[in-house]
Amino acid sequence: MQKKKSSIGWRNENKHPSLSEVFSSVSVPKQKGIWKKLFAFTGPGLLIAVGYMDPGNWATDIAGGAQFGYMLLSVIFISNFFAIILQHLALKLGIVCERDLAQACRDHYPPLISFILWILCEISIAACDLAEIIGSVLALKLLFGIPMTWGVLITVIDVLIILFFQYKGFRYIESVVAALIFTILVCFSFEIISSQPEFFSVLKGIVPNPEIIKDSHSFYISIGILGATVMPHNLYLHSSIIQTRDYPRTPEGKKMAIKYATIDSTLSLSLAFFINAAILIISAATFHKAGYTEVADIMDAHKLLIPILGSSLSGVFFALALLASGQNSTLTGTLAGQIVMEGFLNIKFKPWIRRLITRLIAIVPAMIVSIIYGEKGTTELLIISQIILSIQLSFAIVPLVNFTGDSEKMGPFVNGPILKISAWLITIIIVLLNLFLLYNTLLGRR
Repeated sequence: MQKKKSSIGWRNENKHPSLSEVFSSVSVPKQKGIWKKLFAFTGPGLLIAVGYMDPGNWATDIAGGAQFGYMLLSVIFISNFFAIILQHLALKLGIVCERDLAQACRDHYPPLISFILWILCEISIAACDLAEIIGSVLALKLLFGIPMTWGVLITVIDVLIILFFQYKGFRYIESVVAALIFTILVCFSFEIISSQPEFFSVLKGIVPNPEIIKDSHSFYISIGILGATVMPHNLYLHSSIIQTRDYPRTPEGKKMAIKYATIDSTLSLSLAFFINAAILIISAATFHKAGYTEVADIMDAHKLLIPILGSSLSGVFFALALLASGQNSTLTGTLAGQIVMEGFLNIKFKPWIRRLITRLIAIVPAMIVSIIYGEKGTTELLIISQIILSIQLSFAIVPLVNFTGDSEKMGPFVNGPILKISAWLITIIIVLLNLFLLYNTLLGRR
C-alpha cells in the first residue's frame, strides 16, 4: 500500500532541523529597522558566493580573457544572473519548508532514489573539495615554494579551523569567509589597477556579441563558464545555512526572511561577478594584449603576470588570492558535506569525523597525482573534478526547481508563473550546456 503523503506535500515529516547545532542561532532584531535586519541576514550569501570564485572557475576565465579579450564578459554576466535566480530558490526552499535540499529530497523521493542522489552528491562534494585542495596547493607552492605533496597535507588543517569556529558560533565562520573574500577583492583590485584595462572595451564586453556563437572556440569556452555557473553543493548549502537565522517561523516571518536573504544573496553574488570578471579582465589586459593568447593554466598565468606588469607584487597578489579562494571554498565545501550526509541519511556524525572523511576522500587522489605527475597532473585532476560537478548539477537543480514550483509544498510562497518558467528555462540551458561540455571533454575536444 502506498504511503500517504503528509498534508504539506511530503512523503515523510522532517524531524530534525538542518545543522541542528547552529539552527536559529543568529538573532534577528524584532524591531522594524531595515539596516539592522539586513545585517542580521548578511552572511549566508557570502558563504555561497565563494563557490562562484573557486579555483575551478579560474582556468575558464583566464583562457577566455587571454584568447578573446573582453568579449566573454557578457557570458560571466549571464551566468551570474542564472546563479542569482537559483540561489533565491534554494534559500526560499529552506525558509518556507524548513528543510534543506537534501532533507527535501529524502522526504519526497522513495528511499532508493534518495540513496542514489546522496551517493552522487557525495561524489560531487569530494570532487569540489579536490578542486579547492589543488588551488590551495598551487598557491602554497607559488607563495612559499612548498612542495606539492606537503601542500596537500597542510590543507587538512582547515578541518580543525572550521570545527573550532563553528563551536564558537556560526557568525565566526561567516566572519572568516568575509575576511578571505575581502583579501581576494583587495588582491584583484590591485591587479586591475596594475593591468590598466581599456574601460570602454570592458563596457562593450558586457553586451552579448554574436561572434561568441559564430566562433566555435569562444563558444566552447563560454559553455565552460556557463556550465560551471552553479556548484551543486551551493544549493544544498544555501537552503540549510539560511535557517541559522532566528526569524519568526510564521508566514509573515518567512516573507521577511525571504526578502532580506534574497538581498544578501544578490549582493554577495554581485561581488562574485566582480571577482570573476576581474580575472577575465586582467587576463585580457595582460595576456591577450601582449599576444599570449594560449594561456589557460593557473601556473602559466602566474609566471607571465610578473614580466608583463613589471612588478613582483602582481605575482604575490595573484597567488594570495588563489590561496584565499581555495581555503574559502574548502570551508564551505566541508560544511556542505555535513549538510548532505545528515540530510539524506537522517543521521548525525560528529562534525570532525564527517569533515575528516570528506577531506581524506579528496586528499588521497590529490596526493597520488602530485607525487607521480606533479603540476601538470594536478591541472588534469582539476579538469576531471569539473566534469564530475557537471554530471551532478542536474540532480540538484531539477529537484530544487520542482519543489519550489509545487504549491502543495510551498503554499502561498510557490514560484509565480514568470519565475517558474524562468527557472525551468535556466535549468534546461545549464543542463544541456553541461552535457555538451561533458561530451566534448570526454572526446578530447577543445
